[in-house]
Amino acid sequence: MTSSADPVKSSLPNKWIILGTVMFGTFMSTLDSSIVNIALPTIRRELNAGDSVEWIVLCYLLTTTSTLLIMGKLSDWVGRRQLYITGFCVFVLGSLLCGLAWNLWSLVSFRVLQGLGASMIYAIGPAIISDAFAPNERGQALGFMGSVVAAGSSAGPVIGGLLLGKFGWTSIFFVNVPIGLIAIWRAWTILPDSPKVSGQRFDLLGAGLFLLGVVTLLTGLDFGPEPRYGWDNTLVVTLLSMGAVLLILFLIWEMRVSEPMLRLSLFRIWPFTSAILAAFCGFLASGGNLFVIPFFLQQLLGLNPERAGLVLLAGPLTLSIVAPLGGYLSSRINARWISSMGLLITACGYFAFSFLDTSWDWKDVVWRSSLVSMGFGLFQSPNSSSALNAAPLAQRGIASSMIAFMRNLGFVVGIALAAAVWYSTRNRYALANNVTPETTAAQLLGMHYAYLVMTGLILTGALLSFLRGKPTPALSPAVTAVPAGPVVSPPGN
Repeated sequence: MTSSADPVKSSLPNKWIILGTVMFGTFMSTLDSSIVNIALPTIRRELNAGDSVEWIVLCYLLTTTSTLLIMGKLSDWVGRRQLYITGFCVFVLGSLLCGLAWNLWSLVSFRVLQGLGASMIYAIGPAIISDAFAPNERGQALGFMGSVVAAGSSAGPVIGGLLLGKFGWTSIFFVNVPIGLIAIWRAWTILPDSPKVSGQRFDLLGAGLFLLGVVTLLTGLDFGPEPRYGWDNTLVVTLLSMGAVLLILFLIWEMRVSEPMLRLSLFRIWPFTSAILAAFCGFLASGGNLFVIPFFLQQLLGLNPERAGLVLLAGPLTLSIVAPLGGYLSSRINARWISSMGLLITACGYFAFSFLDTSWDWKDVVWRSSLVSMGFGLFQSPNSSSALNAAPLAQRGIASSMIAFMRNLGFVVGIALAAAVWYSTRNRYALANNVTPETTAAQLLGMHYAYLVMTGLILTGALLSFLRGKPTPALSPAVTAVPAGPVVSPPGN
């Protein structure tokens, strides 16, 4: 069966139940990504992990980021419902094994398994929502998803701290098991079948090149800012070079193979490409801010970790409130306007941060963080909705995973970029003024330039967002329509 347009002419009757099911899963997976960080000091002590404890977080990040596009392609191939449920099964199994881990490297191995499951959930969730909602309603639905992501991120440290204090570090993994089983049951009974791409083989070589390229590149970007390595370290240079070469080979292969993992023709759809690039600019700045601001609060303002954590809650809380508003407005205002305006507000917030000083108190940080998050909340949902609306149905899975991939990649590259600007600026100041790089004036100058770079990135994203124009219908390749059977709601719905 050949389709040339989105078959969802009107929303499915159970669209809000589908949204609630996906939101439940998204909250759980987002919560887990933020809940582990607070337990790292305890895990380091109890497992005698030393500095290698960073691999508990790094392996999860590398796994999810490097497999997102692969999972998106698989979802177009085998069906989104099937892969989403499989993802939760893998995630729950990985969580159980993490709680049973007997040393650092067994925990790292099981975190890789957990990351694979999370990758399936992250990659496919927006596509499932896009299938269930009509194009003019997707922004509102994705706005609620944005609130859930912010809520999970902000609740993670709080819930993690409570579990850690009462039941130990294993509880932060074991708690996922009963919640995950509920999520699997909900997905099994609620989610409808989705269209599948027929008659295609999986691009195994392309997937392998992409996986290896992203893993080596991100590992190099993660090691580069660390004092024990540095950007001129042989290992870092080798990793970055190998990653770049492998990704170039991936693009060359995708242009030559008849059935590629990533159809590069998708990027000829300018409304999609501009939305993806604008999102990448936004997440670059977000990653840089997440890296710099804790150091400013604790090292320069002298706040203890608990109070710094409360100050940092201002951003996620604002995002959780504004994101649904951004989604609501996207059904009434062209995404180009609302997304661009949102990024301009965010740019104002980052520019205000560039005047940071040790005379600030917590209120000076809170209103700036709220301004940044308010703008990003207005931008994110309309932008994602615009990207998904522009993508052909048969490539919606890969388009959905591309949004998630850009988010993860932006965070990693943004951290490396902010660290490079901050460290290089403070080191130059220290040499010129014969002081140590840890001097307050040197630190402030480095952070000042880091926030100016973030402001420039956001303004670039705003320009790309404004230039997206109006989406043009794209022809979809042949897809096999899978008839959606009756959706069974659990009692009480």
